[in-house]
Amino acid sequence: MATISSVGVGTNGLDVKNIISQLVELERRPLNTLKLDASATQAKISAFGQIKSLVSTLSDAAGKLTSLTGWNGVTVTTSNDKAVTATAIGGTQPTSFNVEVQSLAKAHSTASGPISPPGSAVGAGTLTLWTGATAATPPATDTKLVDITVSATDTLNDIASKINGSSAGISATVLNDASGQRLLLSSKATGAAAAFHMTVADADGNNTDAAGLSRLVSTAFPPGTTGFQVTQAGADAKATVNGIAVTSATNAFKDTVSGVTFTAVQVTTGPVQITVAPDTATIQGNIKAFVDAYNAINDLLNEATKYDAAAKKGGMLQGDSTTITLQNSLRNAMQALTSGSATFKRLSDVGIAQLRGGDLSIDSGKLSTAMNGKMDDLKNLFYNPGTGATAGIAVQVKALTTNLLSVDGFFQSKDGSLQRSLKQNAKDQARVQDKVDAFEKNLTRQYNALDSKMSSLNALNAYVAQQVTTWNKTSG
Repeated sequence: MATISSVGVGTNGLDVKNIISQLVELERRPLNTLKLDASATQAKISAFGQIKSLVSTLSDAAGKLTSLTGWNGVTVTTSNDKAVTATAIGGTQPTSFNVEVQSLAKAHSTASGPISPPGSAVGAGTLTLWTGATAATPPATDTKLVDITVSATDTLNDIASKINGSSAGISATVLNDASGQRLLLSSKATGAAAAFHMTVADADGNNTDAAGLSRLVSTAFPPGTTGFQVTQAGADAKATVNGIAVTSATNAFKDTVSGVTFTAVQVTTGPVQITVAPDTATIQGNIKAFVDAYNAINDLLNEATKYDAAAKKGGMLQGDSTTITLQNSLRNAMQALTSGSATFKRLSDVGIAQLRGGDLSIDSGKLSTAMNGKMDDLKNLFYNPGTGATAGIAVQVKALTTNLLSVDGFFQSKDGSLQRSLKQNAKDQARVQDKVDAFEKNLTRQYNALDSKMSSLNALNAYVAQQVTTWNKTSG
């Protein structure tokens, strides 16, 4: 680009550079306006992104009120949780009953005869283990039988490792006492049905003597050293529910009371009361979250669309018809009627009133009364499935927000429109910038040409003046 000195036009003292700069700045004004428009559009994109996020939060909150799980939650309390604990699945009917625990479930445990010296080989053969029976005769079917092959060099630790690695459902360990080492076995499950038995096929041909592998089950030991013995018989837990005897293979009684699982922790000396009730705290929390989510959107829309008469300034989205339509749609959804509930037709019937400006407030006393007296009607006010006026309020709001957030919904359409405006603005800025650059280049060229011409004229003027002066002196 051509350049020009600060003072030009034939060195007549004109600040040509400043003149050009001011003329170019006048030409640049449309570009500045476009930049401001782009900044405003970008701010709107950000604002609608924030509104979309809040609408998504409202949709999630409505979702909890349109889910059966959200309404079927229950709380379970026990009068002595050190003795009996309890849980219940959603939808369990409110109830109360007494539990007394007579005994806890036990795992079946046994101890073998002593092997001495410790760490020595026990003897070759086969151990056969089975659960579900304590008699010395294996069950008729072999589905519960597990055979453990023992080599001539295996120690008790080796045998315990093989048992632990099998599918017998029995854990094994080795105990050292004054008589030597003993193989301790314990069922991995509690209850009478998890009791087990073990037999030996000794490689020496005698399965009952105190030699070889048969030592693990033989009772042919001197007094005080005893052979295979049951140290604890597998047993079911025993309890009574309102005086009726019940048993469980574990300490958890899962199918005794419908929907409730109570777990015996210790034997009781008196009844423990278990109470199942609706989880009103969670329901109330879900309703509050729903109201709070709506208020957050309403507050943001109020701020964005307001007009400050004193300052004569509008909010970022003031006058935006689509934003006003969005705000009205949400308010109308909150003021909607439903025929799905026999008692409650609108949110205000349960203490959720709309204030001036559109925000909702909750009368906790009125809401609690509805919860404690007419929970089913309250649920239907929010949750009743259907379409149109038969749908619950939360169902209607969920449908509205889902539509707003869909791939072809309000926010996607609005964002697409603003993004297109932003792209067009960028093209317009580039076009105006090219025009400004061309204008500045042309103006500079013209002033340079003018400056050159004026310099020539000034030089000619000086020469003529000099010649006139010379002529005057000569003629005098």
